[in-house]
Amino acid sequence: QVQLIESGGGLVQAGGSLRLSCAASGLAFSSYNVAWFRQAPGKEREFVAAVTWSGRSTMYADSVKGRFTISRDNAKSTAYLQIDSLKPEDTALYYCARDHRPARVPLTSARSEYTNWGQGTQVTVSS
Repeated sequence: QVQLIESGGGLVQAGGSLRLSCAASGLAFSSYNVAWFRQAPGKEREFVAAVTWSGRSTMYADSVKGRFTISRDNAKSTAYLQIDSLKPEDTALYYCARDHRPARVPLTSARSEYTNWGQGTQVTVSS
């Protein structure tokens, strides 16, 4: 059974930092691109960042460029999202997912291309 489990969320003040983790099991983790999405109350789930199977290439939403860093450790079957300079508008439930297509495909921000969504980890930023 494929599982992706997010952790690392919490309540932080604006300007603070968090490191989110996404631990995968039940699949050949290094064979797939991985992404982070987020969903704020009353809003659509939106793309945040993605990383290729190798970790060599990344993609970010314009709203998080320069503040968020996505990475992965294939030996640990884990992806990470380092979030710095947090803003109140970053408050959301953060999800990770893997691209349903096999490796060596271009990164995409399209939600429809991702599967095996985790339960999410809550990030709350106070002003």
